[in-house]
Amino acid sequence: MIQTNPLIADFDGNAEKILRFYQEAVAQGAELVVAPELTLWGYPPKDLLLDKELHRKHEQALDKLRQHIGEVPLILGATMRHPHFGTGVYNTAVAIHRYRIVAVQKKTFLPTYDVFDEKRYFDPNPMAELAFFSYKNKRIAMLVCEDIWRNDPELSGRYGTDLIAKLADHHFDLLVTVNASPFHKGKHRKRKALVGAIARKVGAPVVYVNQVGGQDELVFDGASFVVNAEGRLLFQAPAFQEGVFLDAHANYPEGMEELKQALLLGIADYFGKQGFTKAVLGLSGGIDSAVVAALAKEALGAEAVQAFTMPSAFSSQGTQEDAEVLGKRLGIGFAKMPIGNLYREVGKTLAPHIGWEPEGEVRLVEENVQARLRGLLLMAVSNETGALVLATGNKSELSVGYCTLYGDMVGGFAPISDVWKTDVFALAKHINKDEEVIPKRIITRPPSAELAPGQKDADALPPYEVLDPVLKRFIEKGQTAEEIIAEGFSPEVVFWATRQVAVQEYKRRQAPLGIRVSPKAFGFGRRFPVVYKK
Repeated sequence: MIQTNPLIADFDGNAEKILRFYQEAVAQGAELVVAPELTLWGYPPKDLLLDKELHRKHEQALDKLRQHIGEVPLILGATMRHPHFGTGVYNTAVAIHRYRIVAVQKKTFLPTYDVFDEKRYFDPNPMAELAFFSYKNKRIAMLVCEDIWRNDPELSGRYGTDLIAKLADHHFDLLVTVNASPFHKGKHRKRKALVGAIARKVGAPVVYVNQVGGQDELVFDGASFVVNAEGRLLFQAPAFQEGVFLDAHANYPEGMEELKQALLLGIADYFGKQGFTKAVLGLSGGIDSAVVAALAKEALGAEAVQAFTMPSAFSSQGTQEDAEVLGKRLGIGFAKMPIGNLYREVGKTLAPHIGWEPEGEVRLVEENVQARLRGLLLMAVSNETGALVLATGNKSELSVGYCTLYGDMVGGFAPISDVWKTDVFALAKHINKDEEVIPKRIITRPPSAELAPGQKDADALPPYEVLDPVLKRFIEKGQTAEEIIAEGFSPEVVFWATRQVAVQEYKRRQAPLGIRVSPKAFGFGRRFPVVYKK
C-alpha cells in the first residue's frame, strides 16, 4: 500500500513519487502495489479536469509510468478519456502488469454531495461493468472509492445497482479499492466497519488504499488497511503519513490527537505546497490564538512563526502577560504592537462624521475599529515579509457571526475555523497533556474579545457548552429547530442560533479558507445563498 501526498496537476512529480514508492515496495518484497484514486492528478482537481491539455499531460505521465511496471503489478487511480457521451472522461482504477494496462475498472457511483462534485467532471460506468485481472493464479477485482460507499446505509438511497452484491456473484480472491477519502472526525472507524462488512459479503479480503495530505480545505488521512474475508483487520498503515506500507500495524490516533494531527497536516501542506515559509498572527492572550500559535509552531517550526500582541486600552494586563509567556514557551517570534495611538487617531478622523466619543460608551463601531486596526497591521507585516496571516476564529464564532469582517477575520488561512469553541478548549488541554505549553490562565479565563471594558463572550452569546451542541445538530446533523428543541434545548437559544447561522452567511463568504475536520464544514461543502428569505 503506497500512501501518496500529491501536488495537484504535478503529473511528472506525482509519477516520479509513485515510481519511487513502487520500486521501494518491490525491493521490500511486495507482490502487488496499490496507489490511491486519481493519484497522478491528486484529488480533487476540480475544474482542472475540464482542461484538455492537462488530460494530455496526465496520459503522458501514465504512459511513462507504465513503461517501468514489470513483474509486480501496480493498481492506481487514473482518468480515462472516451469519445462516446457526456463529459468524455471516466474515473478509473487501472491495473498495470508487465508494461501493459491489463484491466480498467470504471467508477460507477459519482458522488455529488458535500465537498464532492464528480458528475460535473466524469461519466459513470455505463453498465456497472466489473473488471478483473489474474495474477499468480489469483483473480483480483477493483473498485473506486464511492463504489464501496453504496453499501453505507446513509448513502445507499442515492444509488441504484449494488456493486458489492454484483461482485458477490463472482468468484475472485482479492478486492482492491483505490480511494481519495477526505478526513473528518470519526471517518476512519466508519470506513473500517464498512469495508469489513463488504469483505464478509463478497467472501474475500479487501485492500483499502487512501490518499494522504492537505489540499485546500480538505485533509486526507491515509490510514490504508487490509481486512481478511471475515472482515478482521490484518494490516493498518499510519494515519497522516506518506510512504510505503507492507506489513503495517499502526494505531489510529483517537480523540483530540486525531483532530490535532489533521490540523497539523492541513497547515503544513497548505504552506508547503504553495511555497509559503512564514506565518504571522495576532496573539491576544485568548484561547483561540493560543491554540493556533501552538499548532503553527508544531506544523511549521518555531522559526517560521511570528506573533504580535496588539493591546488596546481594553486589553487586560493578564492577557498581555499570558501572550508573552506563550510566545516564549513556544520559542516563536514575539513582539508588541500597541494600537492605542492609532485608535485615538481614527477616532479624531471619524468624530465629525459619526459622533465618535473616545471617553464615552464603547459602541460596536469602536469595537470593530480595534479589530480592523489589528488586521491592518498584520496585513502590513505580511506585505513586507511575505508571511501568511493566520486567522484565529473558530466554528462557533463563524456560525453566529461573532467576528469582525476585515478585522479578526483577516488572513490567508484559518486553521481552526471548523473547530467548535468547546473543542478548542479540549484541544488546548490536549496540547498541554505532557507539559504546560499554553498558560493555564488562558484555558480557565472566561472568553472575551476585550474590545470594551469588562467584556465577556457570555454577554453576547449563550455559554459555548450550550451553544455548540445546538449548532452542531443544526449544521452538521441537519436537524431542524423543532427537532433540536424536542431534545430539550431552550427554544430561545435554538431560534436565535439558527437564525444567526442564516443571516451571517455573508460574512462567511468573505472568510479565509479553513481546514475541514467535521462532516459538514462551512465553505465548498455547504452552499447556501447569501440572499434569501430568512
